[in-house]
Amino acid sequence: MMELIPLLMFVAVCAALMFGYPVAFTLGGTALLAAALGIVAGVFDAELLRAFPDRLFGIMQNGTLMAVPLFVLMGVMLERAKIAEELLVNLARVFSRVPAGMAVSVVVVGALLAASTGIVGATVVTMGLMSLPTMLNRGYSPRLATGTICATGTLGQIIPPSIALVLLGDTLSNAYQQAQLSAGIFNPQPVSVGDLFVGAIIPGLLLVAAYIIYLLFVARREPDVAKPSAESVDLLQTVKSLVPPIGLMVLVLGSIITGAATPTEAAAVGALGAGLLALSRGALDWQRAGEVGQSTLKVTAMVFAILIGASLFSLVFRGYNGEELVTQFFNSLPGGVIGATLLVMVVIFLLGFILDFIEITFVVVPIVGPVLLAMGVDPIWLGIMIAINLQTSFLTPPFGFALFYLRGVAPDSVATGAIYRGVVPFIMIQLLVMALLALWPALATWLPGYLAG
Repeated sequence: MMELIPLLMFVAVCAALMFGYPVAFTLGGTALLAAALGIVAGVFDAELLRAFPDRLFGIMQNGTLMAVPLFVLMGVMLERAKIAEELLVNLARVFSRVPAGMAVSVVVVGALLAASTGIVGATVVTMGLMSLPTMLNRGYSPRLATGTICATGTLGQIIPPSIALVLLGDTLSNAYQQAQLSAGIFNPQPVSVGDLFVGAIIPGLLLVAAYIIYLLFVARREPDVAKPSAESVDLLQTVKSLVPPIGLMVLVLGSIITGAATPTEAAAVGALGAGLLALSRGALDWQRAGEVGQSTLKVTAMVFAILIGASLFSLVFRGYNGEELVTQFFNSLPGGVIGATLLVMVVIFLLGFILDFIEITFVVVPIVGPVLLAMGVDPIWLGIMIAINLQTSFLTPPFGFALFYLRGVAPDSVATGAIYRGVVPFIMIQLLVMALLALWPALATWLPGYLAG
């Protein structure tokens, strides 16, 4: 019976979350309850809990995780200063003569906004409020308009610099070091978040390009669905709106890729640059600065609270030899490493219906990551696959989070069924990109290896 306790812990967490209990307290509470019952029954060593304060101190000292509040601050500042809205208006004019030009501009601006915020909900809601009424007024079908916005909003999972990739990089680094130690390598090398950023560039660009190609195809096949317009373009105004924010994002990502700055240092530059951009445009006052700080604090507190709860959960999980249970199960699967990886991807996809990417990153990845990495899976490839997988699960009806976010801000005239139908082609595109990554892992691993020399 004892060997089933780790499985029962995982099931209990999923059940509690489906009833709406807070994630951080669910993880920590389930772990403490399981540990208490085990101590009473004499099947759990209470001394293991003494390691938790050290884990907690390690979390607070983790320099990589300091990038999270800084990237959140950067994204919220760009959003509240209406910089993204100005980008959308000017890019829509640039693409106005192109069929589905408004949708193409939504993809481009949404990708930039997703890269700056990294939070699916914030991007979907922002793009829904800014672009959905305009697209509907211009004759776009509700299906195409809502599908484009939902799919674009989830790009924050894969396009760097992304909070999801920062968290995945830190978690996979710990899992990789653990796998190396298990293999007898006593000087394990961590997985760099910068390498994960670089590995995500090609898959991210593939997704954006595939979205745009699909929109152009729809506009050509159904001309009445996404008609072009002929708006006048103020070239100077367009350049003034495009260059500063894009330059800021290139500076942040470029400094990481070239090794000139760590992800945390680059995030600090991005946060400062976003503040200066807002200040230069007269879009920053004391009230707005307070709102930005409050939003950043809420997101940061949520992330670290979940991380603390997940750390306690994984400690108790390992105390019940849950990791050995997972290892034995994976080794018994047919197909070896391919079968194990496929199963993990299916499980993560399904969990994406009920859990946010933060919970999956902190709970599921530490459990399955060391096992897959010990079987020889490349950590960068695995991180990119998980990121796109989570992106796909957030779109899939009927429980995709992105669908709920857009439903909350969409007009009543837009049927829920139209939103569901609209995301189906984009889900197919994402699955196609995942298949390409599975067939050619070099799409994720070549660029980091090349830049590393």
